[in-house]
Formats: sequence, C-alpha cells, structure tokens
Amino acid sequence: MEVTVALLESAMKEAIKSQGKSKFLIDGFPRKLDQAYKFEQEVCPSAFTLFFDTTEDVMLARLLKRGETSGRTDDNIESIRKRFRTFKETSYPVVEHFRTLGKVVDVDAADSPVGVYAHVKEQLKGLLETVEKQGV
Repeated sequence: MEVTVALLESAMKEAIKSQGKSKFLIDGFPRKLDQAYKFEQEVCPSAFTLFFDTTEDVMLARLLKRGETSGRTDDNIESIRKRFRTFKETSYPVVEHFRTLGKVVDVDAADSPVGVYAHVKEQLKGLLETVEKQGV
C-alpha cells in the first residue's frame, strides 16, 4: 500500500510541476479502506468518487465477451466470480465509506457505453464546476 500511495503522490506532484495539472482521475484506487485512509491523510482528500454500478449478470456477460479477444486468462467464469466476491468484501466498503462522506456519484453502468459516457460527462460537468467554486 505504501508503495502504491507513494507512486501516485509522486506522479501527481510531477504532473503538477511539469504540466500545471490540478485535478486527477485515479482509476481503480483505492481498493481497500486502509488505502483510502492513507491516501487521504498523506496525499490529499478526494473531491468525489465515481461508482459505476450494474448487476453481476451484466458484468459477467461483458467480461466473458471481453475474454473472447483480450487474451486475459482471468476472463473466465470462475475467476470473474472470485473477483466479484473480492470486490464485495474489500472494495465495496470503500464506496460505502465515501458515500457516508457524501462523495459518491453513482453511475448506472447497465446502459450502452455511449449512454454511460453521456451520463458521466453530464455528472462531471456539474461536479467540476462545484469543485472549482470550492477550491478543492
């Protein structure tokens, strides 16, 4: 965990210094509560968390379809179901934590990629305006 947080912090500092970046979208992190706590204490608090939600059936179908061409050995029913369990046990508590802080933006990911993108784009537009006003 310490290495991951340090790498993220280093990359963010470099982007701030060399490119003047001030906002970051971090995909797939944190996956555990201790990572969330450490990142927010040592790097910076998050403004919000996007939570892409859909049913396990939809995710299973999409991942199996991806497995037809991805070459990933873990895109099989057994591995996918194990990843679902791991998410529920270790990652979903992170979502719940941020939800209690009012920092979760729920995205219905059952829609088509174009529909999901349109929803996220609309949500981000309002959120980023709010974040700018708050100076987060």
